Amino acid sequence: MAMAPGAGRSAAMRFIMVAVLIDMISIGLMIPVLPHLVGQFTQSHAEQAFWFGAVSFAFGIANFFGSPILGALSDRFGRRPVLLIGFCGLAFNFFMTAAATSLWMLVAVRLVGGGMQANISVANAYVADITEPDDRARRFGLLGAMMGLGFIFGPALGGILGDIDLRLPFIASGSLAVLNWIYGYFVLPESLPKERRTPFDWRKANPVASLMGLINLRGVGALVAVIALSTLSQFMLHSTWVLYTTFKFGWGPHETGWSLMMVGIVNVLMQGLLLKHILKRISAQRLALMGLLTSALAYFAYGLVPASWMLFVVIMLNMPAAATGSLLQSMVSGAAGANIQGRTLGAVSSLNSMMAVLAPVLGAGLLAIVSSAPRGDIRLGLPFFVGGLIQLLAFGLAVLHFQRQRRLAANSTAVSTP
Repeated sequence: MAMAPGAGRSAAMRFIMVAVLIDMISIGLMIPVLPHLVGQFTQSHAEQAFWFGAVSFAFGIANFFGSPILGALSDRFGRRPVLLIGFCGLAFNFFMTAAATSLWMLVAVRLVGGGMQANISVANAYVADITEPDDRARRFGLLGAMMGLGFIFGPALGGILGDIDLRLPFIASGSLAVLNWIYGYFVLPESLPKERRTPFDWRKANPVASLMGLINLRGVGALVAVIALSTLSQFMLHSTWVLYTTFKFGWGPHETGWSLMMVGIVNVLMQGLLLKHILKRISAQRLALMGLLTSALAYFAYGLVPASWMLFVVIMLNMPAAATGSLLQSMVSGAAGANIQGRTLGAVSSLNSMMAVLAPVLGAGLLAIVSSAPRGDIRLGLPFFVGGLIQLLAFGLAVLHFQRQRRLAANSTAVSTP
């Protein structure tokens, strides 16, 4: 089912936004409860942090190798069939997690699920297929808003279901993934015309080659390191948030779900409503820098706040950060040719997956070190303090990169002027 030209592009954008929304609701459902499910098989806070890190590591390492392969396959066979594979992977992941009876089974399931799932990078390539380069930042923002909507409904519902039974959110998530597969099979049109498809090459589909291709894109340069560092700190936050709030404030799935719902609301407000208006007044580069800086400050605040309600205030004040990932990704996409969008954004996903491999090892490891501290102790914020320093480094590199780009543009203009 190929996409019709003209008005079909607007319709295709609506189709992919619905697919991403369902996808993120299914993922959001399980986030507040997975660390608690791991805790059913452990005997201490330190052991729980270690094994949750291992489970997260398993998904990340499999996704690191799988994402560039799936991205290259989408360049060869189209976005739609690869998205369908990803929906199958999610459904398998969730249903088997609900049935897990041991820690090793959880690790094995996450390995298989991570290898089959590259939905977000392929969805981004889909948007790049149907969008002119100048409009990609706004449309990537709309896709980010759908992710935010998923994080409004998913975690809140996951927390409610998790209070009933820790395995119930995974059953609900798997059911939504099946629904998304049905939607994709019968409704979602293909975005990549046959004439723009490229042959599959194993040498270019491995993660190392994909990352080298990303680094060599003209005009990207240090942005690769900025994306890597920013993503590393974000995944450190993701991999420790539930356990941190449990250890420091005694939260359960219900409270965690509400906090993640607030994150979703902030993402929707920023990317779905405010971004297009802000970009009319300030450049994408400046807004990306603002997001990196507010992220750094927010990370320090997360670790320092003495009362749990203050976390919600920090989440709201960190609104500029909600657009940073979309803005950086649009810059990378704009530097890539139309026939390698899948491979390029698959490489970005692989880069993110590499950070998802490192983040739980670093974040959960740091949290395990301080896990014996009493409830409310400031030392429990150690992973966030380190994450804030990493975001500051990303901010510094971004400043240097954008300054260099402006100098090169000025020199090019001066040379071309008679």
